[in-house]
Amino acid sequence: MTVNDDSFTNWKNREETAEAMIPIIGKLHRERDVTVLLHSRSLVNKSVVSILKTHRFARQIAGEELSVTETMPFLRALTTLDLGPSQIDIGMLAATHKADDQGLSVEEFTAQAVAGATGSNKIERSEGRDVVLYGFGRIGRLVARLLIEKAGSGNGLRLRAIVVRGGGEQDIVKRASLLRRDSIHGQFQGTITVDEANSTIVANGNAIRVIYANDPGEVDYTAYGIKNAILIDNTGKWRDRAGLSLHLRPGIDKVVLTAPGKGDVPNVVHGVNHDTVKPDERILSCASCTTNAIVPPLKAMDDEYGVLRGHVETVHSFTNDQNLLDNYHKSERRGRSAPLNMVITETGAASAVAKALPDLKARITGSSIRVPVPDVSIAILNLQLAREASREEVLDHLRDVSLTSPLRRQIDFISAPDAVSSDFIGSRHASIVDAGALKVEGDNAILYLWYDNEFGYSCQVIRVVQHVSGVEYPTFPAPAA
Repeated sequence: MTVNDDSFTNWKNREETAEAMIPIIGKLHRERDVTVLLHSRSLVNKSVVSILKTHRFARQIAGEELSVTETMPFLRALTTLDLGPSQIDIGMLAATHKADDQGLSVEEFTAQAVAGATGSNKIERSEGRDVVLYGFGRIGRLVARLLIEKAGSGNGLRLRAIVVRGGGEQDIVKRASLLRRDSIHGQFQGTITVDEANSTIVANGNAIRVIYANDPGEVDYTAYGIKNAILIDNTGKWRDRAGLSLHLRPGIDKVVLTAPGKGDVPNVVHGVNHDTVKPDERILSCASCTTNAIVPPLKAMDDEYGVLRGHVETVHSFTNDQNLLDNYHKSERRGRSAPLNMVITETGAASAVAKALPDLKARITGSSIRVPVPDVSIAILNLQLAREASREEVLDHLRDVSLTSPLRRQIDFISAPDAVSSDFIGSRHASIVDAGALKVEGDNAILYLWYDNEFGYSCQVIRVVQHVSGVEYPTFPAPAA
């Protein structure tokens, strides 16, 4: 048998194993509300090839490829346990078992590692929490996709309604079409039908009422059977407590803003300060995409080395706030054509760091350049550290953070030498450390952080909503502190 034959046979065997994984992963998700992960990447509703690629990607960060033949025994072991709602990372199970010296079998080790999700320790499945989207633009539609995707067993978050201003004839059909097809993020994964008579979009079986209103005060959500809901404001029209309080109508319990909040509105970056949100807080912000991109790695660097000062320069994709062609704009430069120019503009991300990381004493400054790409940005974080470090030491630290720390859902890591911005479209992490671009000299470190400013940010929004709604399930094995 030739090398090519060996390689192809190996591929077919792994393909067969991945095929066998799919029904197990699906059943755990539907029946027990268990989300199976591989190094923080969900395997729910993934194809055979996607499962194999996710396993291979582990090579980028862990240094060696992870095979489905290594993780399958752990997946099978999960099916024998009395599991409650949780997220279980079979990549971490395989890695920690390999390093374990107790001599436990896969079944024994798995039972021990996920004990917090079994028997008397398991949490009860929630009845679900209603969610309303106020506004249905770029972020609104991506958040909708994620909510529909995560509906899973019918527990957790349920997208019940979308509130928009009336747009004329066939408005709901056009909005459904924008949800179905996206020029950047591709086709919606599933089916969408429209019930114009009842002003409803049905996506993967989820009936979503489209409510037309020009002002929050016009809507009584209880009239649509909506109760105790979390409203996600994607318009950015209101950013202070007084304005966002207008949403606290019958049927709405909490308001989450997908833009930086002003005044005393808490700015929350999941993974960093989400656990400081008070249970009785009814209004909060998810800050900006750039704040979410820089704060987790900034915390990771400050925790290990100390940060004395820093500057962030964001090279940011253009947004809907800019003009396609030169025209009047209230900002000084954003009126110039977005697809034709690099545009220097301001960013509030640096000043927002203090809200998310109040213990950080370093002064962080920032500026931004908008460039002619429609999605994915890069933040260049230039830091003066409290002690000297080597490039290899910083790389190892950030790689470990991306794999095993509580920030592993926020920080990703890539060592591909030819990576470019379009490679990160659809990334679910808040930021991705580019290992090849990292610069370290003495007490100075310069981090290059890619981020999908649309989808990655939307994932952070969903994580915050899950947390404040009480349906953010624990992850096992527990990440290292």
